[in-house]
This record gives sequence, C-alpha cells and structure tokens, in this order.
Amino acid sequence: MKPYLSIIISAWNEDENLSKGAMEKILKFLTSKTYEWELIIVDDGSDDNTLASLNKYSETENRVKVISSPHMGKAQGIMTGVAAAKGEIVLTIDMDQSTPISEFDNFVQYFKQGSDVVFGSRQNRKGAPLYRQILAYGMVVLRFLVLRLPYRDTQCGFKAYKREVAKKIFSTLQKIHPQKVVVGGVVNPGFDIEILYIARKLKYKISEVSVAWQYENSKRVRFIKDAIAGVKELLLVRWRSITNKYV
Repeated sequence: MKPYLSIIISAWNEDENLSKGAMEKILKFLTSKTYEWELIIVDDGSDDNTLASLNKYSETENRVKVISSPHMGKAQGIMTGVAAAKGEIVLTIDMDQSTPISEFDNFVQYFKQGSDVVFGSRQNRKGAPLYRQILAYGMVVLRFLVLRLPYRDTQCGFKAYKREVAKKIFSTLQKIHPQKVVVGGVVNPGFDIEILYIARKLKYKISEVSVAWQYENSKRVRFIKDAIAGVKELLLVRWRSITNKYV
C-alpha cells in the first residue's frame, strides 16, 4: 500500500543526536499513527558510526529506508530522499528534532484545505544566541527586498509538500545544482529560500505555520561565514530568476 507520509532526513555525522534518542522519538510518533508511512534517511557520507547505527533501525523496521550517499551536503541529501519518496505527503525534518516530528499533526488540516506546501515557522527563538536572532531578522528584510518573499522564516527545515509538488520543485533544483562531493560540514542557506521561491513562482498554495522549536547548538553553523554565504546565495537566486533558470 502506498504510504500517506514520507519523511526525509539528510544525516551527516549524527552520532550525538542518535545517542540522545532522536530515532526513538521519531519512531514513537510514527508507529502511533494509523496511516501508512515511510522514513527515508540519506546518510550523507558520514565518517562516524551514523550509517551503522541507522542500518540497525532499517533491519528491524521495514518502513525505515537508509540510502548511503557520498558527502555532498544536506541539500543534495534531501533531493536524493525526495526522489525516492512514494508518500502522498513528503515531509523533510532534521535529525536533532529541534522541531519535533509531532508538529506534523498541525500541518494536516492545511493540506485538507488545499495547500500544496506547508512549512514551519519558528516564531519563538528563545534560547538562540542574540547574534543568530539578529541574523534571522536581517535575512527576513533582505528576502523581502530582493525576492519579495513575504515569509518570516524560510530556513526552518520542517517543510511538507504534496508529492507531485515536491517532485516538481526538487526536479527543478536538481537541474541547477549538479551533484558534487564536498569536504567537511556544509550549510546551504540559499537552499530553503530557493525552494519557497520556486514554489511561489509556480503559483502553488503555500502556508507558513508556527511550530515549536528548541535551540540546538551546532558546530556546523559559522556566523560570519554563513551570513556572507546567505547574502550571496540570496542574490544568486535572484540572478537565476532573471536569467530564467527556473523554467
């Protein structure tokens, strides 16, 4: 039977999150549901025990699927997972559960009301360092000025799509972003912006929904470097639009 929900996680060096019981929290939620589901985890070339740990879950639960991939960054991991998804609804989440998977329950009504894309918005940034809150506010202003995106939070990884909508958006992204092996932690600040920009350009119905969020310190986030990269990628999205890359 075709699943109702496909959950996609791009995982890279997740030993710490797995040791904190992230998978147990996710599976506890999913196994409590009456609808069919699949959990697709793309191991993004982890060099710790992540892949071995994930394989143990797939061996005991056939609805957990693990895809091993070279290290190409979170964005490519998500694109790989979406391409393999079979569910009616496709949900992308982060392994650290900073936004718990249970927040999906609040998304269902929006799909019933005709939304094509529903994404989480972290209205309360409590616990996040001041510099990250300032950066987030600054990016809200820039996103509107450069791309006219009217959203408060494009960067939350908790996003859901009707499957055919996800396939269309991500197939467009795949044409623009060729696969490329990378080294070390990779943050793709423009990726989430680009997803919503394409969805809006294709005139899909989009809903921004408040979600619970807990700050999780990450060594992968580098304030100055990522802020500069965010501005560059924002301008790059605009340039791609002007040069008709999204058609």
